[in-house]
Amino acid sequence: MLSLVPTPIGNISDISLRSLDVLSTAQTILCEDTRVTKKLIHLLKERHNLTTAEPQFLSLHSHNEADFISKLTPEFFNQNVVYVSDAGMPGISDPGQMLISYCIEHGISYDVLPGANAVLTAFVASGFIQTKMLFFGFLPHKGNDRSAALQEALYNGYTTVLYEAPTRLEKLLSEIAVAVPDRNVFLAKELTKKFQRFYRGKATELISQMDKEIRGEWVVVIEASQGKSSSLSEQDILALDIPKKAASKLIAKITGENPKECYQRLLNT
Repeated sequence: MLSLVPTPIGNISDISLRSLDVLSTAQTILCEDTRVTKKLIHLLKERHNLTTAEPQFLSLHSHNEADFISKLTPEFFNQNVVYVSDAGMPGISDPGQMLISYCIEHGISYDVLPGANAVLTAFVASGFIQTKMLFFGFLPHKGNDRSAALQEALYNGYTTVLYEAPTRLEKLLSEIAVAVPDRNVFLAKELTKKFQRFYRGKATELISQMDKEIRGEWVVVIEASQGKSSSLSEQDILALDIPKKAASKLIAKITGENPKECYQRLLNT
């Protein structure tokens, strides 16, 4: 059997009783980083009296996930197998979904335990009334891919949640300030940890509150656009002041058209 177990995103006390119970009987623990998970198990033994069956630890992360799963056999799950990410809910910007897909395909029993999650925690903490939410994970770092993804995040009609690295947070806020200066943004820093901080306001206001060296893990919640439907039309996208290549990618996403053919069509119009 496979169990996906969420781990604390900061505060070790957020581990659930069910998670402790499943970890105590795990024979194999699949994890992003064996060093991180072994440290977690050590802390749980110290603070929450966790006892374990001395499991083996195997590394399963985004870079080796496909290769690892391609070599599995259904018999591997005759034991108690647990998958944990470094922090938070497996399958949310972390591996996990391919394991579930494998189990479904091969008729293997599996369970997913609820628990700590930065996306939902920040979404609730933002206080935005619009309760429909989209999660975008990390945006592309640069170029037209980033421009297109940011436009989609800003104009989808839903409250939108992003992850952002501290080295790119100021850049993201500057981009939001230019694109939608009147839109409210909520920032959550180091959720559940000692230095947890919440910030809310217009992007320009938030830039002035940030330290020169922004450290820590950040979740960004962007208020839903007003007066927009839950989906963009091609006309909405063409009305935006963005490059045609970026526009073609957005249009392709909502129409299913080939991005290259869409781009060529826009060039010819």
